[in-house]
Amino acid sequence: MSKKKVKLKLKSSARKPLIIVGVVLLVIIIILSFYFNRIGELKNLGYSEEAAKNIIFKFKYSYVMDIGENKTLNMAFSSSDYKEENLDNYVKIGYEDQDHLISNINKLLDKGYSVNEVNLIISKGDDKSVSDFVKRDKVKYIEEFLSVDYAKLENLDRYVEYQDKENDDAETTVLYVNMDFDKENYVDPLVIDKFDDYVLVNKHRQLSSEYVPDDLVTIDDEYVKVDEEIEIERNVAKAFYDMAEAASKDGMELMVSSGYRSYKDQEEITNTYLELYGQKYVDNYVAKPGFSEHQTAMSLDIASKSTATFVNSEEYAWMMDNAYKYGFILRYPKSKEDITGYKCEAWHYRYVGKKIAKYIKENNITYDEYYVMFLDD
Repeated sequence: MSKKKVKLKLKSSARKPLIIVGVVLLVIIIILSFYFNRIGELKNLGYSEEAAKNIIFKFKYSYVMDIGENKTLNMAFSSSDYKEENLDNYVKIGYEDQDHLISNINKLLDKGYSVNEVNLIISKGDDKSVSDFVKRDKVKYIEEFLSVDYAKLENLDRYVEYQDKENDDAETTVLYVNMDFDKENYVDPLVIDKFDDYVLVNKHRQLSSEYVPDDLVTIDDEYVKVDEEIEIERNVAKAFYDMAEAASKDGMELMVSSGYRSYKDQEEITNTYLELYGQKYVDNYVAKPGFSEHQTAMSLDIASKSTATFVNSEEYAWMMDNAYKYGFILRYPKSKEDITGYKCEAWHYRYVGKKIAKYIKENNITYDEYYVMFLDD
């Protein structure tokens, strides 16, 4: 006798909770899927996971998707300093890698600075200088100076003071102050602690007594004008040989009378000239120890094999026309003595590379000016 199978049926009252739980789980799954999908879309645009979460929780997903990638916006949504009322302004302000960027933007906007002014302030300073600046009362007319490409926020007060005294235009004022023309020579110099091939050394920028270049080589004897061994940086030596070979094809004989000098060498030279010719001569023609380009090993004193006075030689005329093609510039030209701080040295050439040398030649500027405009960060 077979037994009948009994089908268990849940009462409708028991099925309802299960249906509700199922619906709730389905809704949760849909919401989570929707959430993680949007997180993924925002991350694909370049937003961090933290920023993406805050964008969604603040109901700004559509707003941000319309904007697209924006580093300042990303930092704002990642920051505890985010302010809803400044959202549209964050979008218009360029990103800078500064720890207090969003906090400082908020403070500047609160002080009444325009978005354009905030952009200038943020872009012309680092985190410290901007953080210091926001503590001040609102400053008027900042655009006059900070609109200059190479202006520095930290120098703003110096720009104002210098212009009041000299009455120069804003661009000239920024250029000259950045070159420390508002300071006395050798007073409060910048001590260079990070050396590279583009290092600028002058009467306001000093190398330490311990500094010695890494890659020195000895100039071949056939090119040495004096009875001593001359060292120079390896790339400078190679460029000189290329230049000397090209000059030779034009019937010129380029020689070298000086290259790398140590701090101690420059000290001895300065003392010798001081005894022979006095302080005024030294101020015009001789760099103090630590302030000489020769210590960088990037400069050469060029001579003619056949003529004692280089400025009167055919080699000098050739150098004036061709040196830039090999990456060399006349470092202290006669027309720029007020900029360089030295009387003209027709023999002193600095290696800066072909690209920079060409720009300096075509625009008739000094390396001091070029450095301030393009290299000084």
